Amino acid sequence: MLFASDIIGVEISSHGVTCALTGGSAASPRVERVAFAPFPPNTIQISLREQNVLDPDAFVATLKSACNLLLCRSQRISVSLPDATCRISLLDLEGRFKSRNEAMDLIRWKLKKNIPLDSADTLVDYQKLTVRENGDLALLVAIASRTVISQYEDLIAQAGLSPARINCNTFNICQLFDRRLSLQDDYILISFYGSTLSIVAFAEGIPEFFRVKHLSGTMATDSRVYMEINSSLLVYRERFPERSVQTVFCVAAPEVAQDFQSMVAEAVEITPILLETKGAITPGNSAPGDQERLFPCTAAIGAALRST
Repeated sequence: MLFASDIIGVEISSHGVTCALTGGSAASPRVERVAFAPFPPNTIQISLREQNVLDPDAFVATLKSACNLLLCRSQRISVSLPDATCRISLLDLEGRFKSRNEAMDLIRWKLKKNIPLDSADTLVDYQKLTVRENGDLALLVAIASRTVISQYEDLIAQAGLSPARINCNTFNICQLFDRRLSLQDDYILISFYGSTLSIVAFAEGIPEFFRVKHLSGTMATDSRVYMEINSSLLVYRERFPERSVQTVFCVAAPEVAQDFQSMVAEAVEITPILLETKGAITPGNSAPGDQERLFPCTAAIGAALRST
């Protein structure tokens, strides 16, 4: 099916706003244009609990500027936020629920000791993954602060834009590389993007392990990253001792990608497959085609594709 996306992918980071406009087909997506506008100092401070935007006027002006550079009339955007603005859990629920409200009550009850926010300020969303052999429902659950998300929504609206979807970078990285990842049933994706290490393990195409660690001021190849990867894999193997992972993918900035691949190889004891943004999408005439310029747009492009 051909599409010309009327939804702009927007990644918001502490540094600025990155935008991407996509087109092409679902089987062969194309990036039409990308743009970036930097925030003035002290515009944003990423937080799970507190309002992120410290200078609303600067935020709105920068968001408008970045979107205008795409030369697109659409006001609908799909937003990618840093993973540190939310908490992701994989949860099994016994039995079934009759409504979304019932599901929310069950999820809140099951996670009540692990929700890092006041109950009145907690937003919960979920996605059904599969039904276990014992009848339990496997869910992907996202938890965020109502205060944080509402501020983003209000300021996006002030910019004259409409947020069609808001999620976090790791999901949009998975979305961008979905066509390659979906060729495998069992695999692990290890990415280092925007100072955030993400490790997601899939079994039969369904995520069964999810760990994200924000490592501010840390390079992808630092020993701390290696230790976090080892620690996460140890937890994964203890939880799923029957798994024998044969395929590992990795994602990192081009200037450290080869070294990061080697570091991951040492941790997982197999050679991982390096995924590159330039190999996941075709550049249009007005978009860059090299990995150096496309990689910073990874989450924004994934966000745009998620909405097509």
